[in-house]
Amino acid sequence: MGEFITGAGARERFRVLLDAVDDAYAQMREVPSDAVGNAFRVEMAERLETQERTNRALMYRVFGELADPPDEVGLVNDVIDSLWARLRIPPTEIKRRMKMAARIRPRRSLLGPPLPPELPLVADAVTVGAVGQDHLRVIATAMNRLPSCVSAEERSEVEASLVREARKNDAEIVKTAARHVDEIFNPDGDFDEADRARRRGMVMGPQGPDGGSRLSGWIDPETRCYVEAATAAVRPGRHLPDGTVEDSRDDRSASQRCHDGIKLGLKAGIASGGLGSHRGHPVTVIARTTLAELDQAAHAVTNPDIPMPPPARTGGDTALPMRDLIRMATDAIHYLAVFDDHSDRPLYLGRQKRIATTDQRIICYARDGGCTRPNCTESGYHSEVHHSPDWDPIGATDADKLFFACGPDHARVTKGQWQTTVTDSGRLAWSNGTRPPDINHAHHPEELLHTDPDPPECC
Repeated sequence: MGEFITGAGARERFRVLLDAVDDAYAQMREVPSDAVGNAFRVEMAERLETQERTNRALMYRVFGELADPPDEVGLVNDVIDSLWARLRIPPTEIKRRMKMAARIRPRRSLLGPPLPPELPLVADAVTVGAVGQDHLRVIATAMNRLPSCVSAEERSEVEASLVREARKNDAEIVKTAARHVDEIFNPDGDFDEADRARRRGMVMGPQGPDGGSRLSGWIDPETRCYVEAATAAVRPGRHLPDGTVEDSRDDRSASQRCHDGIKLGLKAGIASGGLGSHRGHPVTVIARTTLAELDQAAHAVTNPDIPMPPPARTGGDTALPMRDLIRMATDAIHYLAVFDDHSDRPLYLGRQKRIATTDQRIICYARDGGCTRPNCTESGYHSEVHHSPDWDPIGATDADKLFFACGPDHARVTKGQWQTTVTDSGRLAWSNGTRPPDINHAHHPEELLHTDPDPPECC
């Protein structure tokens, strides 16, 4: 049996060891390496790579225990907030590490000893620093792609083969081996419904400098049928980007017409009204801008001497060029939130009703952009309306007392884990009791360009 050590003893030992590692790195940074020769540099690179992989394995161990603490009851959302603040890595990466740790760390059982990891051979290789993050990504993807009909014994054989290759070769070679695994276990592409349902998925990447976004993923056969039909409607000379529907000269490539077909289908689906409602208003595009920018854009369309204003922002926090916004306004059904005082729409309802109206949600889109909890990047499309002060007992359903909060953060306010207050400027500030109230700048990047949005407190 291993040596028994208390929690306090383990913490002290870890601190001593971590200090020793920090000290070793500090000393290595001070030692010059410009005269050691390339043969030694190769040896040093190998040692550092192994140490980095070993450190990554320990990191997965810690992340796995943070997600499912064996010694206490943990709140994952609070842990993610703490890690984000201290490590300065995005929540998506924190969740990715937790999910991967769940696959390569021993699993807890309600009764009896711990269960082995889902990928035990991968776990062993990761622990000793024999494989890197790139190997791990390729192997995990290959295991996910195996059809559901593959037996447990065959899965173990595949895992062993891939780990064996990863111990000898780089990730590209392992990827080649994974393709051969596909050919062996599924030569005829015989996937069942469960396989297709598990594999389907689309990922929309971030907007690039030109406003474009990369779309990647897999669609199931039914979705492909719809894409094919919509693309067929956008045959050469029809449904051009400028709105032309009659036959005319067309220089688009096949891939560009496929893109325009998907856009045509989505636009028709939204305009039909058949998608129902989303949080109290029809499923549609919501854009926010100012009256001055909208007026400037309208003149810039016909006068090249007038510069086009910055893009509007959608409920998904997408930058929408003003030319596109004006074109969409002519034939699309969407809500446009314009900062204009001349409106007779009922924005202030007091305590007549608790549920925010469509108009009030539009104001939240315009003012907040998305969840108002500091550092949360969830867009307005996926946010709920939060009362501040709380509806019970004195809150009013007025536009200046309603703010966006994503579902998890809204629930944490309800549970008392966060407190909110309205600032003098009309923004919502959040505090969890460990730091001063703060507002979210994630949906207002322009606030980060001019001055420090969070100046130090005055003494």
